[in-house]
Amino acid sequence: MLPLHPVAGYNLYFNFLIKIFMKTFLLLGTVGTPEIIIIALAILLLFGGKKIPELMKGIGKGVKSFKDGVKGIEEDINSDVPSK
Repeated sequence: MLPLHPVAGYNLYFNFLIKIFMKTFLLLGTVGTPEIIIIALAILLLFGGKKIPELMKGIGKGVKSFKDGVKGIEEDINSDVPSK
């Protein structure tokens, strides 16, 4: 049976996708303290104690570079806007 309005069909499909997403999300649950501890231990076992500071240093440099790039783009956008 076809829906009376074309948008109604999309709305039903969208609702169906939302229900599936929510069921999947609820099955995964939330990440609590025990899970974070297990993840930290797994990272420690995989990379070892000597590699973790190097990894964090690289992540910090990447975040700083990203922030600098965003700041540069914001400055370019603000300089292009004519002031009244």
